[in-house]
Amino acid sequence: MRDPYEVLGVAKTASAGEIKKAFRHLAKKHHPDHNKSDPKAKEKFAEANSAYEIIGDAEKKAQYDRGEIGPDGKPRFQGFEGFGAGPGGFTRAGRGPGGAEHYEFHFGGGGPGQQAGFDPSDIFADLFSGARRGRANATPKRGEDVTATANVPLETIARGGHARVFLPTGRALDVNIPAGIEEGKQIRLRGQGQSGPIGGEPGDALITIKIAPHPFFQLAGRDLKLDLPVTLYEATLGAKIPAPTLEGKVELSIPAGSNSGRVLRLRGKGMPAADGKSAGDLYATLKIMLPEGAADPEFKELMQKWSANRPYDPRKGMT
Repeated sequence: MRDPYEVLGVAKTASAGEIKKAFRHLAKKHHPDHNKSDPKAKEKFAEANSAYEIIGDAEKKAQYDRGEIGPDGKPRFQGFEGFGAGPGGFTRAGRGPGGAEHYEFHFGGGGPGQQAGFDPSDIFADLFSGARRGRANATPKRGEDVTATANVPLETIARGGHARVFLPTGRALDVNIPAGIEEGKQIRLRGQGQSGPIGGEPGDALITIKIAPHPFFQLAGRDLKLDLPVTLYEATLGAKIPAPTLEGKVELSIPAGSNSGRVLRLRGKGMPAADGKSAGDLYATLKIMLPEGAADPEFKELMQKWSANRPYDPRKGMT
Protein backbone atom coordinates (compact mmCIF):
# COMPACT_ATOMS: atom_id res chain seq x y z
CA MET A 1 0.00 0.00 0.00
CA ARG A 2 1.16 3.51 -0.80
CA ASP A 3 2.04 6.15 1.74
CA PRO A 4 -1.27 7.42 3.22
CA TYR A 5 -0.12 11.03 2.86
CA GLU A 6 0.56 10.42 -0.82
CA VAL A 7 -2.81 8.71 -1.29
CA LEU A 8 -4.74 11.62 0.20
CA GLY A 9 -2.43 14.20 -1.37
CA VAL A 10 -1.57 16.03 1.86
CA ALA A 11 1.67 16.93 3.58
CA LYS A 12 2.79 15.34 6.84
CA THR A 13 2.26 18.70 8.48
CA ALA A 14 -1.40 18.82 7.39
CA SER A 15 -3.96 19.47 10.12
CA ALA A 16 -6.73 17.00 11.03
CA GLY A 17 -9.22 19.22 9.25
CA GLU A 18 -7.15 19.30 6.05
CA ILE A 19 -6.78 15.52 6.11
CA LYS A 20 -10.51 15.03 6.62
CA LYS A 21 -11.33 17.45 3.82
CA ALA A 22 -8.97 15.67 1.42
CA PHE A 23 -10.47 12.29 2.29
CA ARG A 24 -14.05 13.47 1.80
CA HIS A 25 -13.13 14.90 -1.58
CA LEU A 26 -11.63 11.60 -2.76
CA ALA A 27 -14.41 9.49 -1.21
CA LYS A 28 -17.03 11.51 -3.05
CA LYS A 29 -15.02 11.52 -6.27
CA HIS A 30 -14.36 7.76 -6.36
CA HIS A 31 -17.44 6.37 -4.62
CA PRO A 32 -18.50 3.19 -6.51
CA ASP A 33 -22.16 4.22 -6.58
CA HIS A 34 -21.23 7.34 -8.55
CA ASN A 35 -18.69 5.66 -10.84
CA LYS A 36 -20.33 2.43 -11.93
CA SER A 37 -18.67 2.63 -15.35
CA ASP A 38 -15.16 3.02 -13.87
CA PRO A 39 -13.76 -0.36 -12.73
CA LYS A 40 -10.91 1.34 -10.85
CA ALA A 41 -13.16 3.59 -8.79
CA LYS A 42 -13.77 0.98 -6.12
CA GLU A 43 -10.04 0.38 -5.74
CA LYS A 44 -9.29 4.10 -5.43
CA PHE A 45 -12.13 4.54 -2.99
CA ALA A 46 -10.89 1.68 -0.81
CA GLU A 47 -7.33 3.03 -0.94
CA ALA A 48 -8.48 6.45 0.26
CA ASN A 49 -10.54 4.81 2.98
CA SER A 50 -7.56 2.76 4.21
CA ALA A 51 -5.27 5.79 4.14
CA TYR A 52 -7.72 7.80 6.22
CA GLU A 53 -7.96 4.98 8.75
CA ILE A 54 -4.26 5.55 9.43
CA ILE A 55 -3.66 9.30 9.33
CA GLY A 56 -7.24 10.31 10.10
CA ASP A 57 -6.82 8.79 13.56
CA ALA A 58 -4.55 10.90 15.81
CA GLU A 59 -3.06 7.90 17.63
CA LYS A 60 -2.44 5.83 14.50
CA LYS A 61 -1.03 8.87 12.72
CA ALA A 62 1.52 9.36 15.51
CA GLN A 63 2.45 5.68 15.37
CA TYR A 64 2.85 5.83 11.60
CA ASP A 65 4.96 8.99 11.78
CA ARG A 66 7.25 7.26 14.31
CA GLY A 67 7.54 4.23 12.06
CA GLU A 68 5.80 1.90 14.51
CA ILE A 69 3.15 0.84 12.02
CA GLY A 70 3.15 0.53 8.26
CA PRO A 71 0.74 2.06 5.74
CA ASP A 72 -1.47 -0.98 6.22
CA GLY A 73 -1.74 -0.30 9.95
CA LYS A 74 0.24 -3.39 10.94
CA PRO A 75 3.13 -3.19 13.44
CA ARG A 76 6.64 -2.94 12.09
CA PHE A 77 9.27 -4.98 13.94
CA GLN A 78 12.41 -2.96 13.52
CA GLY A 79 14.70 -5.83 14.53
CA PHE A 80 13.35 -8.29 12.00
CA GLU A 81 15.69 -7.22 9.25
CA GLY A 82 18.42 -9.87 8.83
CA PHE A 83 19.85 -13.19 9.68
CA GLY A 84 23.06 -11.81 11.20
CA ALA A 85 24.44 -12.40 14.69
CA GLY A 86 23.45 -10.19 17.57
CA PRO A 87 20.16 -8.53 18.43
CA GLY A 88 17.66 -7.84 15.72
CA GLY A 89 17.98 -11.03 13.64
CA PHE A 90 18.32 -14.78 13.60
CA THR A 91 21.38 -16.21 15.33
CA ARG A 92 22.63 -19.71 14.66
CA ALA A 93 22.61 -21.36 18.07
CA GLY A 94 24.36 -24.56 17.11
CA ARG A 95 23.10 -28.05 16.68
CA GLY A 96 20.44 -29.55 18.83
CA PRO A 97 19.67 -33.15 19.60
CA GLY A 98 20.16 -35.36 16.60
CA GLY A 99 22.50 -32.86 14.98
CA ALA A 100 19.78 -30.57 13.60
CA GLU A 101 20.66 -26.87 13.51
CA HIS A 102 18.32 -24.39 15.18
CA TYR A 103 18.10 -20.61 15.27
CA GLU A 104 17.14 -18.06 17.89
CA PHE A 105 15.21 -14.86 17.10
CA HIS A 106 16.33 -11.68 18.87
CA PHE A 107 14.15 -8.55 19.22
CA GLY A 108 15.80 -5.18 19.38
CA GLY A 109 18.12 -2.95 17.36
CA GLY A 110 20.48 -4.10 14.65
CA GLY A 111 23.88 -5.51 15.38
CA PRO A 112 27.01 -6.77 13.68
CA GLY A 113 26.47 -9.17 10.84
CA GLN A 114 23.00 -7.83 10.08
CA GLN A 115 22.08 -8.19 6.40
CA ALA A 116 20.45 -5.28 4.58
CA GLY A 117 17.54 -5.55 2.16
CA PHE A 118 15.32 -7.94 4.12
CA ASP A 119 12.09 -6.20 5.13
CA PRO A 120 9.81 -8.27 7.38
CA SER A 121 6.88 -6.06 6.44
CA ASP A 122 6.92 -7.94 3.11
CA ILE A 123 6.16 -11.13 5.01
CA PHE A 124 3.30 -9.53 6.91
CA ALA A 125 2.06 -7.90 3.70
CA ASP A 126 1.73 -11.35 2.13
CA LEU A 127 -0.02 -12.73 5.20
CA PHE A 128 -2.56 -9.95 5.42
CA SER A 129 -3.01 -9.01 1.75
CA GLY A 130 -6.12 -11.16 1.52
CA ALA A 131 -7.71 -9.38 4.46
CA ARG A 132 -6.86 -6.02 2.92
CA ARG A 133 -8.36 -7.04 -0.39
CA GLY A 134 -11.56 -8.09 1.36
CA ARG A 135 -11.71 -4.77 3.15
CA ALA A 136 -11.12 -2.87 -0.09
CA ASN A 137 -14.00 -4.62 -1.80
CA ALA A 138 -16.43 -4.12 1.07
CA THR A 139 -19.05 -1.40 0.67
CA PRO A 140 -18.88 1.07 3.57
CA LYS A 141 -21.89 0.93 5.85
CA ARG A 142 -24.55 3.58 5.27
CA GLY A 143 -25.82 5.82 8.06
CA GLU A 144 -29.26 5.28 9.62
CA ASP A 145 -32.39 7.02 8.33
CA VAL A 146 -34.26 9.38 10.65
CA THR A 147 -37.94 10.32 10.76
CA ALA A 148 -39.74 13.56 11.60
CA THR A 149 -43.16 15.15 11.18
CA ALA A 150 -43.89 18.44 9.40
CA ASN A 151 -46.95 20.31 10.73
CA VAL A 152 -48.01 22.26 7.66
CA PRO A 153 -50.67 25.00 7.51
CA LEU A 154 -53.60 24.30 5.19
CA GLU A 155 -52.78 27.34 3.06
CA THR A 156 -49.24 26.02 2.47
CA ILE A 157 -50.63 22.64 1.44
CA ALA A 158 -52.92 24.41 -1.05
CA ARG A 159 -50.34 26.72 -2.59
CA GLY A 160 -47.05 24.94 -1.85
CA GLY A 161 -44.20 26.48 0.08
CA HIS A 162 -41.85 25.63 2.93
CA ALA A 163 -42.17 24.25 6.45
CA ARG A 164 -39.55 24.14 9.19
CA VAL A 165 -38.75 20.66 10.52
CA PHE A 166 -36.57 19.70 13.49
CA LEU A 167 -34.74 16.41 12.97
CA PRO A 168 -33.71 13.95 15.72
CA THR A 169 -30.11 14.80 14.81
CA GLY A 170 -30.66 18.31 16.19
CA ARG A 171 -30.73 19.99 12.80
CA ALA A 172 -33.52 22.31 11.64
CA LEU A 173 -34.43 22.33 7.95
CA ASP A 174 -36.82 24.26 5.74
CA VAL A 175 -38.56 21.52 3.76
CA ASN A 176 -40.08 22.20 0.35
CA ILE A 177 -43.81 21.34 0.44
CA PRO A 178 -45.35 20.50 -2.96
CA ALA A 179 -48.78 22.02 -3.59
CA GLY A 180 -51.63 19.56 -3.03
CA ILE A 181 -49.63 16.94 -1.11
CA GLU A 182 -51.84 14.67 1.01
CA GLU A 183 -51.60 14.19 4.75
CA GLY A 184 -49.57 11.11 5.67
CA LYS A 185 -47.35 11.30 2.58
CA GLN A 186 -43.59 11.23 3.13
CA ILE A 187 -40.88 13.42 1.69
CA ARG A 188 -37.39 11.88 1.51
CA LEU A 189 -34.43 14.19 2.07
CA ARG A 190 -31.33 12.47 0.73
CA GLY A 191 -28.25 12.57 2.96
CA GLN A 192 -29.97 14.35 5.88
CA GLY A 193 -30.01 11.33 8.21
CA GLN A 194 -27.43 9.98 10.62
CA SER A 195 -23.80 10.19 9.52
CA GLY A 196 -22.30 6.92 8.35
CA PRO A 197 -18.97 5.44 9.50
CA ILE A 198 -15.78 6.50 7.73
CA GLY A 199 -16.40 6.29 4.00
CA GLY A 200 -20.09 5.53 4.41
CA GLU A 201 -22.83 7.76 3.06
CA PRO A 202 -25.23 9.42 5.52
CA GLY A 203 -28.77 8.12 5.79
CA ASP A 204 -31.90 9.96 4.69
CA ALA A 205 -34.55 11.95 6.55
CA LEU A 206 -38.15 10.80 6.04
CA ILE A 207 -40.58 13.66 6.67
CA THR A 208 -44.25 12.75 7.23
CA ILE A 209 -46.78 15.44 6.29
CA LYS A 210 -49.35 16.40 8.92
CA ILE A 211 -51.86 19.18 8.23
CA ALA A 212 -52.16 21.65 11.10
CA PRO A 213 -55.68 22.44 12.42
CA HIS A 214 -57.32 25.47 10.78
CA PRO A 215 -59.52 27.99 12.65
CA PHE A 216 -62.26 27.89 9.98
CA PHE A 217 -61.89 24.98 7.60
CA GLN A 218 -62.10 21.22 8.02
CA LEU A 219 -60.58 19.04 5.29
CA ALA A 220 -62.53 16.06 3.95
CA GLY A 221 -60.58 14.47 1.12
CA ARG A 222 -60.18 17.32 -1.36
CA ASP A 223 -63.28 19.16 -0.10
CA LEU A 224 -63.38 21.84 2.57
CA LYS A 225 -66.14 22.32 5.14
CA LEU A 226 -66.94 25.65 6.77
CA ASP A 227 -69.44 26.75 9.42
CA LEU A 228 -70.58 30.17 8.17
CA PRO A 229 -72.34 32.46 10.70
CA VAL A 230 -75.25 34.56 9.33
CA THR A 231 -77.58 37.02 10.96
CA LEU A 232 -81.26 36.40 11.53
CA TYR A 233 -82.24 39.02 8.97
CA GLU A 234 -79.72 37.74 6.36
CA ALA A 235 -81.24 34.28 6.65
CA THR A 236 -84.78 35.71 6.56
CA LEU A 237 -84.48 38.30 3.84
CA GLY A 238 -81.58 36.85 1.83
CA ALA A 239 -78.26 38.61 1.30
CA LYS A 240 -74.87 38.59 -0.33
CA ILE A 241 -72.14 38.14 2.28
CA PRO A 242 -68.33 37.68 2.23
CA ALA A 243 -67.17 34.11 2.77
CA PRO A 244 -63.57 33.01 3.35
CA THR A 245 -61.76 30.60 0.99
CA LEU A 246 -58.14 29.46 0.72
CA GLU A 247 -57.71 32.03 -2.05
CA GLY A 248 -59.29 34.92 -0.17
CA LYS A 249 -62.82 36.21 0.34
CA VAL A 250 -65.61 35.64 -2.19
CA GLU A 251 -69.21 36.91 -2.32
CA LEU A 252 -71.76 34.25 -1.38
CA SER A 253 -75.48 34.59 -2.01
CA ILE A 254 -77.74 33.55 0.89
CA PRO A 255 -81.22 32.61 -0.34
CA ALA A 256 -84.11 34.27 1.50
CA GLY A 257 -85.73 32.07 4.13
CA SER A 258 -82.58 29.99 4.73
CA ASN A 259 -82.53 27.91 7.87
CA SER A 260 -79.57 27.30 10.11
CA GLY A 261 -77.82 24.14 8.86
CA ARG A 262 -78.44 24.80 5.18
CA VAL A 263 -75.36 23.86 3.11
CA LEU A 264 -74.21 26.01 0.20
CA ARG A 265 -71.64 24.69 -2.29
CA LEU A 266 -68.80 26.68 -3.83
CA ARG A 267 -67.39 24.66 -6.72
CA GLY A 268 -63.62 24.46 -7.12
CA LYS A 269 -62.91 26.33 -3.89
CA GLY A 270 -61.62 23.30 -2.01
CA MET A 271 -58.15 21.78 -1.87
CA PRO A 272 -56.32 21.68 -5.22
CA ALA A 273 -55.02 18.33 -6.45
CA ALA A 274 -51.29 17.64 -6.70
CA ASP A 275 -51.44 17.91 -10.51
CA GLY A 276 -52.82 21.45 -10.20
CA LYS A 277 -55.55 20.68 -12.74
CA SER A 278 -58.49 20.18 -10.39
CA ALA A 279 -59.69 21.05 -6.91
CA GLY A 280 -62.35 19.97 -4.45
CA ASP A 281 -65.36 22.05 -3.42
CA LEU A 282 -66.10 24.23 -0.42
CA TYR A 283 -69.27 23.42 1.57
CA ALA A 284 -70.51 26.27 3.77
CA THR A 285 -73.01 25.34 6.47
CA LEU A 286 -75.15 28.30 7.58
CA LYS A 287 -75.31 29.02 11.33
CA ILE A 288 -77.89 31.62 12.31
CA MET A 289 -76.49 33.75 15.12
CA LEU A 290 -78.61 36.01 17.32
CA PRO A 291 -77.25 39.48 18.04
CA GLU A 292 -75.25 39.99 21.20
CA GLY A 293 -78.02 42.26 22.48
CA ALA A 294 -80.73 39.68 21.87
CA ALA A 295 -82.08 40.23 25.37
CA ASP A 296 -82.87 43.93 24.81
CA PRO A 297 -86.55 44.85 25.39
CA GLU A 298 -87.39 45.65 21.74
CA PHE A 299 -86.05 42.37 20.35
CA LYS A 300 -87.62 40.41 23.19
CA GLU A 301 -91.03 42.05 22.56
CA LEU A 302 -90.80 41.19 18.85
CA MET A 303 -90.12 37.54 19.64
CA GLN A 304 -93.01 37.44 22.10
CA LYS A 305 -95.39 38.71 19.39
CA TRP A 306 -94.07 36.07 16.98
CA SER A 307 -94.53 33.41 19.61
CA ALA A 308 -98.12 34.46 20.21
CA ASN A 309 -99.23 35.28 16.67
CA ARG A 310 -97.06 33.06 14.43
CA PRO A 311 -96.23 29.90 16.37
CA TYR A 312 -94.47 27.00 14.59
CA ASP A 313 -92.79 23.75 15.64
CA PRO A 314 -89.33 23.17 13.99
CA ARG A 315 -89.09 19.82 15.81
CA LYS A 316 -92.30 18.40 14.42
CA GLY A 317 -91.96 14.70 13.73
CA MET A 318 -88.97 14.23 16.04
CA THR A 319 -91.09 13.32 19.10
